[in-house]
Amino acid sequence: MSDVLDVIAVGAHPDDVEIGCGGTLARMVEQGYRVGIVDLTDGEPTPLSPGPEVRLAESRAAAAELGIQFRETLALPNRRLFDSFEARVELAKVFRRWRPRLVLGIADRTPMASPDHWQAMLITDAAVFYSRLSKWDEYFDGLPVHRIQKQLWYPLGLQTLNVPTGGGGFVSDISSTLERKLRSIRCYATQFPPGKERVFRLVEGQGRMLGAAAGFEAGELLISATTLGLSNVVETVCGGGQVL
Repeated sequence: MSDVLDVIAVGAHPDDVEIGCGGTLARMVEQGYRVGIVDLTDGEPTPLSPGPEVRLAESRAAAAELGIQFRETLALPNRRLFDSFEARVELAKVFRRWRPRLVLGIADRTPMASPDHWQAMLITDAAVFYSRLSKWDEYFDGLPVHRIQKQLWYPLGLQTLNVPTGGGGFVSDISSTLERKLRSIRCYATQFPPGKERVFRLVEGQGRMLGAAAGFEAGELLISATTLGLSNVVETVCGGGQVL
């Protein structure tokens, strides 16, 4: 296995990434990019899961469904996840080790859902910065500094119509991978038993609405952490096609 990834997506718990940007990650794999997922916690305890081993097996199956080449679960505590120096360093070490060009993280608070999501955003934002800091070798196991080129956020609040703000939002085309995304979420049988079928309706409905708004069959909303710039407006906006 190569020791370099193109993209790493970060979630607070196993299933966050699949719900928020799983279709985009699967599409990136289709396009030939090397993609990894980092779960800050193992997501345990949860009401219907018998333990961490089962949840980790579900996460491995979900990653395989999306075609992900690498997945790591950090030993940070579920339900008690807080932005801290130690948490920032642990994630930054992953970035230094795998050297991604692009990092995706949770976009905002998720009211009525886990506060871990907001803490994960803070940890991810800080770790992107820590990854490139020199003269701090003693905290990073001697791993070389690494400057991440770009950072994107993915919204995870399915029960709000508010759109988080950033440097520019856009819709990622997941027309070819929506079904894989839904199958990857279904791998988490302990989290989404038959009584939670509403979650799948929400995920699919949102994906099809976003896609339709952008002219795709299905899509995911992504938000740039910094201002987006276009060097060729016509090709980017019109897809390189000729105006007839």
